[in-house]
Amino acid sequence: MIFLIIILIAVSIYFLFNLTLIFSILKKNKNPDSEKSISVSIIIAAKNEEQNIIHLINSLIELSYNREKYEVIIIDDNSSDQTFEIALKAIEGHPNFQIYKVHDKIFPAKKGALAFGINLASNPYILITDADCKPQKNWLYYFSKEFNYGYDFVFGITPFYQDKSSVNKTACFENLRNSLLTFSAAQLKMPYCASARNFGFKKSSFKMIKGYFNTVETLSGDDDLLLREAVKSHLKVSAIFNYEAFVYSASKKTWKEYFRQRLRHTKTSIYYLTRHKIFLGLWHTLNLAMLFSPILYMINISYLFPFIFKTIIDAGTVLFIQKKFGYRFKLWEVIYLQIFYELILILNFVNAVSRKDTWK
Repeated sequence: MIFLIIILIAVSIYFLFNLTLIFSILKKNKNPDSEKSISVSIIIAAKNEEQNIIHLINSLIELSYNREKYEVIIIDDNSSDQTFEIALKAIEGHPNFQIYKVHDKIFPAKKGALAFGINLASNPYILITDADCKPQKNWLYYFSKEFNYGYDFVFGITPFYQDKSSVNKTACFENLRNSLLTFSAAQLKMPYCASARNFGFKKSSFKMIKGYFNTVETLSGDDDLLLREAVKSHLKVSAIFNYEAFVYSASKKTWKEYFRQRLRHTKTSIYYLTRHKIFLGLWHTLNLAMLFSPILYMINISYLFPFIFKTIIDAGTVLFIQKKFGYRFKLWEVIYLQIFYELILILNFVNAVSRKDTWK
C-alpha cells in the first residue's frame, strides 16, 4: 500500500509539472508599450569558421531592419584558417559591418573575444550569435520589442536543422527537451539558462554586473553564467517564443563533436545558482526514477505504472509543443529518443565532472 501511495504521488507531481510547463509556454507575452526601433550591435566571436562565416554574414545582411539601426562586429579569435579573409571580403560594401582580429583578451576563450567586441560596440543594445548560425529575417524586430518593454536580458529559441542521422536526432531531441524546461522556467520567473546563439542584453546592464568578470569558473558560460549574474542582480529577463526570432544552426555531425559540445554545457550547469541546481536535480531525479522503475516490478508490479505513465505524458507533451520550438518528431521517435535522452544525461554529467573543457 505504501509503495502504491508513493507511486501515485510521484506520478501526480510529474503530471502537474508537465501541465505547468505547457501552460507557461503557451502563455502569451505582453505587448510592449512602444514599437520604437532600437540601435543594436551584433557581436560574433569566430574561430576557424571559414566554412560557415559567409552564410552568417549573408543572413545578417538580409535582416528586415533599418541598416542605420544595427552594426555587426565580427571578432576573429586567432583563427588558423581563412575565416578573417573570407569575412573581410564578404562585408565589402556594407559599412555597418566590421571585422577585427582579437588582441589583449581580458578573459580566456570565447568570453575574451566577445568582451573585446562588446567594448567596441557603439550601440546601447547587444545581440550575440555564433558564426555557424542563421537568424530569421525579423530577429532584430522581436528583440527590439522586448527591449522596448524594459527587459535587461532577452533570449530566444535556437533549433537545429533536422536530418536523418542518429547524432542529429539525438541533438535535436535534447535541444527540444532542454528548451522546454528552460523556457518554461523563464516564464515562471526562474530563468537559469540561455543560448549564446540567440542572446541579447543592454550594454549598460552588462557593465553593471561587471560583464564576464564573475563568470570565469569555466571556459564556457558566456550565456548561462552571464544570465546567472543578471538574476543575482535582480535584472529583468525575458524569453522570446516567436518563430520569426529563431536562430537556426546545424548540429554536430559526429558523436565525438556532440559529446564535446554537451561537455561544455553540462560543466557550466555545475555553477548554476543553488535554487536552480535543486530544481533541476529534483526534476531529473524524478524522471530517472520513473524511467528505471520497471527494474523493481518483481517486488511489486505497480512499479511498471510510473514508466508507462511517463512514456505517455512525455510523448503527449512533445507532440503537442514541439512545433513551437521548430521541430517535428514522429510518435515512435519521441518514445525511444526520450529514453535515450535520459540516459545521455547521466553520461554527459559523468563526462563533465571528469574532463576538461576547451575552446576549439
